[in-house]
Amino acid sequence: MRYQEIYRQGVYALERAGIEEAALDARLLLEDVCGTDRTALYAHGEQELTGGQEERYLEKIRHRAERIPLQHILGKTEFMGLTFKVNEDVLCPRPDTEILVEEVLKHLHDGMRILDIGTGSGCILLSLLHYSNDCQGVGVDISEKALQVAKENAEKLSADRASFIRSDLFGGVEGVFEIIVSNPPYIRSSEIEHLMPEVRDHDPRAALDGREDGLFFYREITKRAKEYLPGGGMLFYEIGYDQGEAVSRIMRDNGFREVEIIKDFSGLDRVVSGTAY
Repeated sequence: MRYQEIYRQGVYALERAGIEEAALDARLLLEDVCGTDRTALYAHGEQELTGGQEERYLEKIRHRAERIPLQHILGKTEFMGLTFKVNEDVLCPRPDTEILVEEVLKHLHDGMRILDIGTGSGCILLSLLHYSNDCQGVGVDISEKALQVAKENAEKLSADRASFIRSDLFGGVEGVFEIIVSNPPYIRSSEIEHLMPEVRDHDPRAALDGREDGLFFYREITKRAKEYLPGGGMLFYEIGYDQGEAVSRIMRDNGFREVEIIKDFSGLDRVVSGTAY
């Protein structure tokens, strides 16, 4: 079958399955199978696929139609201009989280130490280290499987300034850090069943569930964060769109000052930061 023909077949199958970005996903899966770039579809649409390529492509289309995340099928995703391995053991990085990284980078100076709580794939910490000089970072996660993914990503990015430890929040953490950053679970338990199937059925529930009101981990992290921050050290969170005021109040109640809510490109609350004194 020709490149253009099987692509149209893939788009149609994904549209029938209700995939919003059917054309994009079908193209990315085809590029992955054939090892081509985005121009091949248009410049070489008459090119014939091998039988093995057809089979692999249609299998990937079937998986995507079953609402398996595109990133899991590809085994990777782009974040902050870098490529990260992802699988069912870690939360797939979202573009919204780049707002968090970009905000931290505004305050990150050479030689600082960073603590990333709930590191998952390591995408936040490793991006911060990649775009800074001489900083050191520690990523912690309660999941050993997630930490294995983070370590593999660090190796691929040659990030020898990052280390990863298994810890339930601060349980295994030692030392002082100028920056603490976290994208903790913040979905209310009652809302998880209403999420998109790609998220609900394939992201680790532990990376989603923020307990009854979605604020459990913000309270737990904030009440101990100052033990690990020097005066002037900063705490950064990604938050849900409706959590800005609640998380700001938690930080102020725990002695943080200069608490600020940062909005994303849609004008929704996305990041809260504060300074320890």
